[in-house]
Amino acid sequence: MVANPPKSIAITAESHQRLWMPEQVLFTPSALDEDWGQQILARVESLGLPVQKLKQNRITGLRGETERETYTTSKRTLAVVTAPKGQFKLTPIPPSADWQFHLAQGCPAHCQYCYLAGSLQGPPVIRAYANLPEILDNLKNYENSEKITSYEVSCYTDPLGIEHLTGSLAECIRYFGSRDKARLRWVTKFDNVDNLLSLPHNGNTRCRFSINAASISRSLEGGTASVMQRLQAIRKLANSGYKIGFVIAPIMPIENWREEYTQLLDAARTVLNFDCDLTFELISHRFTPGSKGILQQWYPNSKLDLDESKRSIKRNKFGGVKYVYHKDTMKELRNFFESAIEERFPDAEILYWT
Repeated sequence: MVANPPKSIAITAESHQRLWMPEQVLFTPSALDEDWGQQILARVESLGLPVQKLKQNRITGLRGETERETYTTSKRTLAVVTAPKGQFKLTPIPPSADWQFHLAQGCPAHCQYCYLAGSLQGPPVIRAYANLPEILDNLKNYENSEKITSYEVSCYTDPLGIEHLTGSLAECIRYFGSRDKARLRWVTKFDNVDNLLSLPHNGNTRCRFSINAASISRSLEGGTASVMQRLQAIRKLANSGYKIGFVIAPIMPIENWREEYTQLLDAARTVLNFDCDLTFELISHRFTPGSKGILQQWYPNSKLDLDESKRSIKRNKFGGVKYVYHKDTMKELRNFFESAIEERFPDAEILYWT
């Protein structure tokens, strides 16, 4: 429930973000052997997309002469493959959820701060998994009969960005709707939610939307729905009984950041002017030496600030390095968001700041 909700909603309606359509769709033989792979094939053929049925289970031919060429070709390609056996051994993903699983890897968006840079091996092709029923059936092995077990499905992809091509997110929502002790979590920067509104989710799925200050979204989040389109989409899901959430990320102390983030939170309050189950996740911008190198090759003209001299070094237990904002900046940002959210959304829970 929001504090002092406005009497009327002054929202300018925007049309939906245009759906991503790959220039080529590759199917491996193993993917075509799966019933879900055949379902994806029928979807992409119905959209008139060019399909290539490969003779082997390896994806080749995507590398160009430069990393930028490789990036461009890969981001225009959907490869339908089977998830490798190693993915059936789930790993924890704190603080987001107890476990992570994957229905795809790679994302059709062009965010210039992309957190997948350096996280996935090889060209950044979007890979959708054809053995989804097997993936879902494996999840029960990780459920705790004594308490609720949560699962994050958007660590390595934006599942809504490819949903029109795969139908896999809806299948996940149906699956979790049938589980008593399991909960699904996903996050997106897209807005094509209409086909999810009538699903039997039974309150077991939390739909989160990544939002940011207007200038950051406009300049650094290519190929995504606008922030207002995302807000309109989250309103639809909340009205359909879904639990919802905002992931404000990556938070950056840009010029006039207080004003811009105030406008963002005011817009969110205007859209969600009714009781709903709402959470916030607050994530400051950070990068690694490896991700910086890749991002600079992918986006050579980006205005993203990757100056290490303005950052502090944070090391993980394995010796890995991340560049984060200085302690005083982090404290100022955190205090602002916690206070501003409490003022506008007193019943919402802030799950974490990082």
